[in-house]
Amino acid sequence: MTEKADPSRPQRADAQRNYERILSVAKAVVGEQGTQASLRDIARRADVGMGTLYRHFPTREALLQELLRQGFDRLAAKAASLESSDEPDQALAEWLQDLMRGMAAYRGLPGSMMTTLLDEGTPLYASCATMRVAAGRLLKRAQGHGHIRPDVDGTDLFALVNAVGWIADQAPALAARQEHLFTLIMDGLSLRHPASSDAAEQAG
Repeated sequence: MTEKADPSRPQRADAQRNYERILSVAKAVVGEQGTQASLRDIARRADVGMGTLYRHFPTREALLQELLRQGFDRLAAKAASLESSDEPDQALAEWLQDLMRGMAAYRGLPGSMMTTLLDEGTPLYASCATMRVAAGRLLKRAQGHGHIRPDVDGTDLFALVNAVGWIADQAPALAARQEHLFTLIMDGLSLRHPASSDAAEQAG
């Protein structure tokens, strides 16, 4: 019987290198092939055996969960780094673009994974919640500087960005228009000042 790795025990240096290499390769392969990416292909490209892969990640879902958690943590850290930007609207747009591109790789997550995302007792939920809070601060800052409509909240942002990704995923012909669609969304979220509107009307 194969012994499973105990996450509470420090890993040997070689085991830690294998763990990190598997995750690095898995991120690239999932980006190419989606959530049903071949585990055998991941192991081959990481130059490890299937037994090594399974010792670190007993199931596909365990691997996807760790990739998602790392992605959420990275996005939370990026949001924090953008909070001091002199251009709050551009900081928000940059962060949302990063979110959109990252979400594209994880279309079609298994139902059990979605359940994990909604379970407040899981590490994945905690990472997702931290990311959303960090994004909310970027949104509030952009609104406070008069760049984004005050009636927009974090749920609106995530729904709109997810919709752009979903459209591109369902209709590959629209994939090349993803950035354009994103720009249209940001234009719609922007707060239009009365003075600007009056000037536009006069010009018309």
